[in-house]
Amino acid sequence: MTTTQRKIPPMCQHQPPCPTADSTDRECARLVAHHPEQGWSLLCNGVLLFEDTGELLPDGRVIAPHRPLAAATAA
Repeated sequence: MTTTQRKIPPMCQHQPPCPTADSTDRECARLVAHHPEQGWSLLCNGVLLFEDTGELLPDGRVIAPHRPLAAATAA
């Protein structure tokens, strides 16, 4: 049995290309859409970045919020 998967073309069309969604520096990608009133931004590599520093990767994986420890203790 075989399955066909639709390949999604990369959003990043500029040079040099942005870090991929699997890179540790994925948050450095360019903004495609920014909605601070809703608390999220879409990056060029397909990552949804939330204001609490959580992330949703294009493949559906969730990255838990990772605010710096100093910010958590100051609040």
